[in-house]
Amino acid sequence: MEVVTTQTQPPADTKDAWDGFRTGPWVDGIDVRDFIQRNYSPYDGDASFLEGPTEKTLRLWNELDSTYLSVERERRVFDVDTHTPADVDAFPAGYISGDDDVIVGLQTDVPTKRAMMPNGGWRMVEQAIREAGKQPEEAVKKVFTAYRKTHNDAVFDIYTPRIRAARSSHIITGLPDAYGRGRIIGDYRRVALYGVDRLIADKERAKDATLEHGFSEHWARYREEHSEQIKALKKLKKMAASYGFDISGPAANAREAVQWTYFGYLGSVKSQDGAAMSIGRLSPFFDIYFERDLAKGTLNERDAQEIVDALVIKLRIVRFLRTEDYDQIFSGDPYWATWSDAGFSADGRHQVTKTSFRLLQTLRNLGPAPEPNITIFWDPSLPDGYKEFCAAISIETSSVQYESDEQIRGKWGDDAAIACCVSPMKVGKQMQFFGARVNAAKSLLYAINGGRDEVTGKQITTGHSPVEGDGPLDFDEVWEKYELMLDWVIGTYVEALNIIHYCHDKYAYEAVEMALHDSDIVRTMGCGIAGLSIVADSLSAIKYATVTPVRDETGLVVDYVTEGDFPFYGNDDDRVDDIAATVVHTVMQKIKAIPMYRDAIPTQSVLTITSNVVYGKATGSFPSGHEAGTPFAPGANPENGRDTHGMVASMLSVGKLDYNDALDGISLTNTITPSGLGRTKDEQVGNLVGVLDAGFVMDETTTY
Repeated sequence: MEVVTTQTQPPADTKDAWDGFRTGPWVDGIDVRDFIQRNYSPYDGDASFLEGPTEKTLRLWNELDSTYLSVERERRVFDVDTHTPADVDAFPAGYISGDDDVIVGLQTDVPTKRAMMPNGGWRMVEQAIREAGKQPEEAVKKVFTAYRKTHNDAVFDIYTPRIRAARSSHIITGLPDAYGRGRIIGDYRRVALYGVDRLIADKERAKDATLEHGFSEHWARYREEHSEQIKALKKLKKMAASYGFDISGPAANAREAVQWTYFGYLGSVKSQDGAAMSIGRLSPFFDIYFERDLAKGTLNERDAQEIVDALVIKLRIVRFLRTEDYDQIFSGDPYWATWSDAGFSADGRHQVTKTSFRLLQTLRNLGPAPEPNITIFWDPSLPDGYKEFCAAISIETSSVQYESDEQIRGKWGDDAAIACCVSPMKVGKQMQFFGARVNAAKSLLYAINGGRDEVTGKQITTGHSPVEGDGPLDFDEVWEKYELMLDWVIGTYVEALNIIHYCHDKYAYEAVEMALHDSDIVRTMGCGIAGLSIVADSLSAIKYATVTPVRDETGLVVDYVTEGDFPFYGNDDDRVDDIAATVVHTVMQKIKAIPMYRDAIPTQSVLTITSNVVYGKATGSFPSGHEAGTPFAPGANPENGRDTHGMVASMLSVGKLDYNDALDGISLTNTITPSGLGRTKDEQVGNLVGVLDAGFVMDETTTY
């Protein structure tokens, strides 16, 4: 489908930067999607055009690895700046080495040196500094304990007794009450397409458009937040200038487009330590600039790949100052610089470009890495050459994630991207109040024990009668008690989230990221659950087998004897898969019934890709046979070893979860050994493409 070009003419001061671009509404307003749709070139070929790493790329990567990353691997943290509270322009320019001149910019002045971000909370900062083997500076501590209130202080001033009880018992855990919430994708492309001065002017117009309104809390907050955004954009210009770049106007070529975009992202990770700091959907945007420069002869393919490699190097060395406890919750030191790619446009054209290939090629040129988290929006109708290249890279590196483009595009449009692992949103038009997740599995044990914790024996909530007697559990009775317990758990959970995000907006506002959004945006509240497969299997055991509780001397149920067979979730068996879908639906309905901060739209994820170990440690034994203290299955996965009918069957089970009940994403993690896909590389690639195509042909739900 051809995109019609309007007669709009670009302003004189952007003529050179926009020379050759097809114009449209994007010229008069801030509209990156319109620019992309009118200018990108879908690529239907294969990977044969790609280039390997340049000598400069290899020298830079080797210097980084030998000087910084190797030290970090030995002692967890390379270095910490203990005297400079982080901000967009807090640090002087820093470089990896003399070869670092393709795409420049570090979070601090030294690669992998971590910065303090105490606006979120001083206690976590101080603990992280000490765990890194350094001492916090008393003068800085005094500022953030005596003079400047932090997000964490405010949250705990407001927390209610029931939130504190639920938090300490780990039925609700991982809440962003002491670290940055993340899950906000700035439209970093705006910096390159328009330049910062245009963005500042747009924010000033939006702010002043409220002058005729009478005072209200919304009016005051709107104006204050816009003022903070404008200040942050000015700091962004100052930071870029320290590297010798004037980003006040649009990028004039491909290298500048990548550099300007990266400066926008760099400003965000310099000033916020969010749980997920995704970079968005960049390949079609960058590709427009690459194609123009290649056509002009001012760039060749080797140059283009070097630029993409250089950007990915920078994304791989983003670092945040975290505690060891945080690392345990998230199973390492992730920051989810997720780069979303491929998929289709609303007009039916796919969004695979040559830069989509270049991004995947970095996994060969630089070696495998978890960051950036490369996420492919998969559809069986994507070009064969691209699907085969994705499969080949997956087999070689285990570093690619796949999501259903059809479902994401249907709910969030064709310029959506993933914030974190599976959470989609419209870039620059939407943000999320991240909410971690509740322990839905532990909630079932609370229902059976009347609000007593099965690990400590403490009475965490009152007003809930336990299951009485020593006879077998009755499904209807347990389900009724579970629903009532979920009322308390979900009510407590959402109450905590509303408090957290009120305080985060007030004391740790993401000014740069929000400056790269529209002034009026959609807000979602990203709730979530952990332990779905355990709940489904346990309720299945109660319904289809005989489950007898085992009590300790105080009457607390601490274990179960299960006799007889029952169906396990993950084998395409409606008897238990319907239980799982009902649990997800029930939780979502209870969440929807509660008012949300700033009228956010509630969503739900079935996630725990990384925190399944921590949830398991704090939870007891189950009717399903899941043992106390052992890890949960990740996300929406079946229990380990319980999916006996193959990977496609497990995908079909997960596919029965209604995506409308889990619009924040559903995670399914599968492991396949290459040899299990075939004897030759061609067989393996072809079979993996077939598995992905089959798994993503779902009528109602999304499978990841």
